[in-house]
Amino acid sequence: MPESVLSLWLDGRAPGPAARRAALDGDLAVDVAIVGAGFTGLWTAYYLAAADPGLRIAVLEAEFAGFGASGRNGGWCSALFPASTARIAREHGRDAAIALRRAMFDTVDEVGRVAAAEDLDIDWAKGGTLTLAAGAAAAAQEERLRAELEDERQWGFGADDYRWLGPDEARARVDVATEVRGALYTPHCAALHPAKLARGLADLVEARGVRLFEQTRVLRVEPGRAVTRAGTVTADVVIRATEGYTPSLPGYRRAVAPLYSLMIATEPLPASFFENVGWGARETLTDGRHLIIYAQRTADDRIALGGRGAPYPYGSKLRPEAERDQAVFSALHQTLLELFPGATGAAVTHTWGGALGVTRDWHASVGLDHSTGLGWAGGYVGDGVSTTNLAGRTLADLILRRDTDLTRLPWVGHRSPQWEPEPLRWLGMSGGLWAMTSADRVEARTGRTARRASLMQGVLGG
Repeated sequence: MPESVLSLWLDGRAPGPAARRAALDGDLAVDVAIVGAGFTGLWTAYYLAAADPGLRIAVLEAEFAGFGASGRNGGWCSALFPASTARIAREHGRDAAIALRRAMFDTVDEVGRVAAAEDLDIDWAKGGTLTLAAGAAAAAQEERLRAELEDERQWGFGADDYRWLGPDEARARVDVATEVRGALYTPHCAALHPAKLARGLADLVEARGVRLFEQTRVLRVEPGRAVTRAGTVTADVVIRATEGYTPSLPGYRRAVAPLYSLMIATEPLPASFFENVGWGARETLTDGRHLIIYAQRTADDRIALGGRGAPYPYGSKLRPEAERDQAVFSALHQTLLELFPGATGAAVTHTWGGALGVTRDWHASVGLDHSTGLGWAGGYVGDGVSTTNLAGRTLADLILRRDTDLTRLPWVGHRSPQWEPEPLRWLGMSGGLWAMTSADRVEARTGRTARRASLMQGVLGG
């Protein structure tokens, strides 16, 4: 596998040290300080600056805007939320759970609306998501996906939101080489180029008067201030938007566990390949396995495919070598060729990885404690491309003390429990990885549903 830049998306868009925005060079007083220039921080700054152009806003970024998961993800702008509708309904009621799901549907379109309004070329293609029941485990996957569809119907989501496609209809969209027993389809997802979005948002907020400091690592987040080596930024409101990097901050080691997801991308494939495969709407593509994979056809006709499987880093320590797990890259390439043998011989030009943020209860949240001025958003568990937009709009309303439909959504103010200390945290995360991997193997061998993955997920809080 090739040694690569930070990601396919950042190839040619990652500024070298000399080209990065200036670092903070002394103390600074602002109204709102945002720690992290990924999607959460940038969307928050975008909506705040639009709502109140007089606000003094500073964004502090250790590397450069879009360096982390925002520039390395799979480019799925989806309506997925990392906590089940049933769980949210148990805690907040049926109407609140459905309102959050509808807000996620709307958020997908909001990202596309902003891109169009701001003339951001982000390779947007709202083709929906196709989740196949495919391969040797197709029977078990079909059982699981049909149960998921029935569950969606119980919440009142009809055929406009989720529907079952038979084998022929599924293949008419994307024709994979393995057995296909059908697919669950939702229109609520778009493929996009995440680094174009992140870098574009950075330019937009800076043009609107937001001060964006790159090469500025925040050492501590405290009420009323963000402390860096170069100076202290004081602010009425300090927003922590650090996702998988959160454990590096004092006091937050057990708030979020970083979990690595890795990706590969092929060279651009010829028109003849897509004449055979289809994929004309650039649907985002996955299947019903437990150890998640995710793929898109890029605007320049590559296949970008990612998946889980990298070991959890003991102590929640971010390790660059975890982004280069050759065994995971090889497994992803094997999966790609099983689905698309017509790509045999195509060069894999990019391999990369990055850390996503997982809370103990696998539940994203957003909030602001007005008594301390400390706010946060995160815990997206890999579903942050769209959820960060909802978080940014919600944080803007919370900061401006607006009572809106967004601030009343049930994820607002949610507090996840702390992860257990090591080695319990490592044992739990590693056990979850083993359960999902072994469940997929059992289902591929027997064709029957393996329960071990769902049991382990319950232990982890998923």
